[in-house]
Order: sequence, then structure tokens, then C-alpha cells
Amino acid sequence: MGIRRATKGIAEFLVETVGEAVAEMVLGLLACALLIGLVLTAYLSWSFSPRLTVAGAALLGLFLAHGAWQTFREPVRRRRRGWEAVAAAGFTLAAATAVFLLLYATDCACL
Repeated sequence: MGIRRATKGIAEFLVETVGEAVAEMVLGLLACALLIGLVLTAYLSWSFSPRLTVAGAALLGLFLAHGAWQTFREPVRRRRRGWEAVAAAGFTLAAATAVFLLLYATDCACL
């Protein structure tokens, strides 16, 4: 009875450990792929037109700033609609991507 329980506990521990190691590896590869994609997009955009790249970055910055303002301002009693909801969702997605890259791409060997 005790040996079966110990064996079952060891098996669960090994499955969990291997699962976490595989998940870390997959997340690290995804972070590296995302980082490489962002750098490649910026490089190709800059080589096509530096002015449009700067203008696009400025517009994206304004969009994300508006989304941050919509996300962190005092709550109003009405629902967000249209542009406000899109900006808030865009900011949330950008923030989650930045956190993901900070956590996983900094350990990436592709840097």
C-alpha cells in the first residue's frame, strides 16, 4: 500500500516536472520567434521608408497611450464603445506581449 502511494507520488512529480520543462521551452521558443519577428518587421519597415516607420511608430505610440489612459482612468458608469474599447484592448495586448518578452526572451539564447 505504501509503495504504490510512493510510486504514484513520484510518477506525478516526474510528469509535472517534465511538463513544466517542456512548457518553459515552448514559451522560450515562442518569445524568441516573436522577438525575431518584431526586429525583422522594424528592419524591413526602416529599409522601405524611415519616415513612414517613424510616423507609424508615433501613431502606434499615441494609440497605446490612449489605450493606457482608457484602461487606467477613473471608471465611468458607461460601457466603453468603439474606439475606446479597441484602444484599451490594444494597450492590454501590448502590455501582455511586453511582459511575455521580458520574462522569456531575456533568457533566450537568440539575443
